[in-house]
Amino acid sequence: MSALALQVAVEKLKLAEPFHISGYVFEAQDAVVVTLDDGTHRGRGEASGVYYLGDNAPEMVAAIEANRGAIEAGIDRAALQALLPPGGARNALDCALWDLEAHRSGKEVWKLAGLDSVKPLVTTFTMGADEPAKMAAGARKFAQAKALKMKLTGEPDLDIARVRAVREARPEVWLGVDANQGYAIGTLGELIPTLVEAKVSLLEQPLQRGKEADLDGFASPVPIAADESALCLADVPGLIGRFNVVNIKLDKCGGLTEALAIAREARRLGLGVMVGNMVGTSWAMAPAFVVGQLCDIVDLDGPVFLAQDRTPSLNYDDGHVWVGKEVWGSRAAT
Repeated sequence: MSALALQVAVEKLKLAEPFHISGYVFEAQDAVVVTLDDGTHRGRGEASGVYYLGDNAPEMVAAIEANRGAIEAGIDRAALQALLPPGGARNALDCALWDLEAHRSGKEVWKLAGLDSVKPLVTTFTMGADEPAKMAAGARKFAQAKALKMKLTGEPDLDIARVRAVREARPEVWLGVDANQGYAIGTLGELIPTLVEAKVSLLEQPLQRGKEADLDGFASPVPIAADESALCLADVPGLIGRFNVVNIKLDKCGGLTEALAIAREARRLGLGVMVGNMVGTSWAMAPAFVVGQLCDIVDLDGPVFLAQDRTPSLNYDDGHVWVGKEVWGSRAAT
């Protein structure tokens, strides 16, 4: 392992407009960008952390700086897994190492990850929680979308009206809902009949993390996905019998290395696999796009909501997302 020069920067990502979820409103997000340079090649990684865990930019930078010596001595991805726990700091470093390896080897990251090929992926486009009429208008705005995901807030009557309004506006699309921990088991049953009626295909994270056992014996005709309840690989076995799908996010699990392991382990255990994103630019979505090749459901629309993305950036066309060689993780990148 050759010595590496480490650069760490914090960039403020501004959203084009406020984005509402259960218990939180996003207007901007600080992202940590890591660059690793071996004197000939360099790799980049971007992470936003996990807001509900207090995993923010200062915490990520502090974690990286505390390990600067080990990193610059020439760390590899295997050693990084032991050096840092899951979270944004490890994600930024892990993705930078994948990118660096792609440049050194002359191979795209997806080849290094053992994939035979990559293809454009249908991605969901997400609507923040709002008044039903505004959410219906938002659904129509995503005219090319083949899949939509709508945020709920845990208010049954209002959420029911939201679901019905969006489904009426877009009767043809795949539709999922994300409660972001907004429900309790006692009120969740009020929502389910409307989800069935509206042909909703996924119910994401209805209950608070830590309340997973409340789903024991809860028979939902709509598949339930774990997001906040599944941070990393160690959480996956505990999903069996309670959830149907695991939502993998690189900021949660600490990078592409563990994300790929989660996807393969979830498949082995019979779970459906989804890849999602925190707020981020195309540099953050590109590694997740590699994971998306192994997934049933893809939610990689983060850059769509930014006031400004990277150049070059991901390509969104006809409801699909595609990462060109020039974006990240290729010998063609710089």
